[in-house]
This record gives sequence, structure tokens and C-alpha cells, in this order.
Amino acid sequence: MLKDITALKRAGNIAAINRLIPYAATVGLEAFVEDGGIVTVLRQRDTNIGNPVIRAVHGGVVGALMEHAAVLHLLMETEVKAVPKVINVSIDFLRPCLAADTFARGVLIRQGRRIANVRVEAWQDDPRRPVAAAHAHFLVG
Repeated sequence: MLKDITALKRAGNIAAINRLIPYAATVGLEAFVEDGGIVTVLRQRDTNIGNPVIRAVHGGVVGALMEHAAVLHLLMETEVKAVPKVINVSIDFLRPCLAADTFARGVLIRQGRRIANVRVEAWQDDPRRPVAAAHAHFLVG
């Protein structure tokens, strides 16, 4: 799989890398490059609703978006020697993530030889009003 990712990375094909991850299609995750950065989007689907009263996205799906954004960021922006394996993810749910497309972007905080730390923020209408933020640690070497 890493050979496929490396070839797609060289071609700049983030959408194809995204398609290599099976659950991405199941929950509606897509990825694209915007303003030089990678944006992961969770498309609105009724099957992702966790609270039908306020039509809020299930927290586990928001967590999957955050982890997925972090992994894609690592794959595209670093020279990882293996597919990143999650060590831990800490998510702050800042406001309700209502039934609408949700966007996320990762930032590499630190990468060592074996461990990488990524910060991710997710938003819906305005990136200055995040719905969730996460810190994730990955084994990369």
C-alpha cells in the first residue's frame, strides 16, 4: 500500500489516496488541496446523524474525520516510511456539528524519527469558528 501511496503522492493525487482507505467512502470523506493545504471534508449524510433532535453529526464520525485529516496530512506533507498508525487522539468538541458538510485541516506540530504530532481543526461555515479540534500522535517509523 505504501508504494501506491508514494506514487499517488508524487502525482499529487490526494483524492486517489483518500479512496485507498475503505471507510472514507462509507462515511463520506473526501480530500482536496486548497490554498496549498490539504482539506478533508465530511459530506453531509443522514446516516452520520447521531442526535436526530438537533440533527447533529455523531461524535464518532467527527472523530473519524479528525483522524483521517491527520493521516492524510502526514501522508502528503511528510516523508513517512510506513503508513501512520494512531497512538492516541484527543478531541475537543467545541460546538454542535450540525447536519452540513464539515471541513478539517491538519498541521504538523512535530515529527521525530518515530512519532509525529498533528493538530487538526474542523469547521462548517467559517474556519474561524471550529466545531472540533484534535491532537493526534502517530507512529511513523
